[in-house]
Amino acid sequence: MKEALEAAFPNTLLQTCIVHLIRNSLKFVGYKDYKAVAGALKPIYRAVNAADARKELDAFAQSELGLRYPYIAKQWIDSWDKVIPFFDFSPNIRRLIYTTNAIESLNRDLRKVIKTRAAFPTETAALKLLFLAIRKVEKRWVRPSPYWSAAMRELVVLFGDRITPYID
Repeated sequence: MKEALEAAFPNTLLQTCIVHLIRNSLKFVGYKDYKAVAGALKPIYRAVNAADARKELDAFAQSELGLRYPYIAKQWIDSWDKVIPFFDFSPNIRRLIYTTNAIESLNRDLRKVIKTRAAFPTETAALKLLFLAIRKVEKRWVRPSPYWSAAMRELVVLFGDRITPYID
């Protein structure tokens, strides 16, 4: 994934979905420990920076829960290079990017539209169909995130040359 993304979009930062990482961590946790493990993971992804997050991850690994569920720390360590880009951003931006659920929802809706067609006569026909699907999906987007305007100001500062051409 990383190589394909860098080939298509050379300046892109690849970051794993924190919510999915948490869900995968909790997948095999017993019911009685579920809330405790979820709470023990919070200091990791809420840390101020990557170094503090790594200290929290190491502390979790050495804790009673970490020793009971060692695969959780291993999973985070194995994904660490895809987790740490998250800590380069401010809390305003982190609130928006810690999950990819909105992107996945849009991708699912677009795949659903394309899957029902066997073939497209032209590339333009496919683009028109995707455009119409996005317009339909857009009607469900009734409330923007309350963090969006603050995050957008920061994103313009960080990535101005890549964002400003697309701002209305």
